[in-house]
Amino acid sequence: MTFIDLTVRLNEDTPVYPGDPKTKIVPAGVLENDGYADHFISIGTHVGTHIDAPAHMVAGGATLEKIPVSQFVGRGRYIKVQNKEFRLQDLEAASIQSGDIVLFHTGLAESYDKPEIYFEDYPAIPESVAKYLIDKKISMVGMDMCSPDHPDFPIHKLLLGNGILIIENLTNLGKLANIEFTVYALPLNLEVDGSPARVIAQHE
Repeated sequence: MTFIDLTVRLNEDTPVYPGDPKTKIVPAGVLENDGYADHFISIGTHVGTHIDAPAHMVAGGATLEKIPVSQFVGRGRYIKVQNKEFRLQDLEAASIQSGDIVLFHTGLAESYDKPEIYFEDYPAIPESVAKYLIDKKISMVGMDMCSPDHPDFPIHKLLLGNGILIIENLTNLGKLANIEFTVYALPLNLEVDGSPARVIAQHE
């Protein structure tokens, strides 16, 4: 059994979406002085590898604590995105089923430290692809990009409005090619619109 970590590291240098607050990590206890180590963390709900709940973009949408835990775990389906083109035929060939977690590998994770590329020059998921995923009744869609779309975020609203959660800023997706795997995408149990998450894939 092999576990593959699909999560970027979180620290004060972790890139943030333009306009979002930077992460702050400050000591709240020093081992040598206080007898324990402790830290206070100030972090946005959409920093690093994270999950968007419907409340992120949909009025009256569910916040994370209302999502069944079962929705954060599922059979994974790997989709390679060639030349920044999301193609329906690639999804049709992946035998996607209800409850699956579909992961799009664009290769943009390699530019995570280049904001002018990562946060600006990324492809949007076409509406036809989003509607295909909705018709298949998948539980989550993830990608190694900062977003599935650009402002005014129509794909966010379409997916979240149909109960499909979104995982953004994944990494190591290339390790999932040509294998069968289960995805565990576990956010904090917060009563808000999203949360950083630890996302791993399990391969038998």
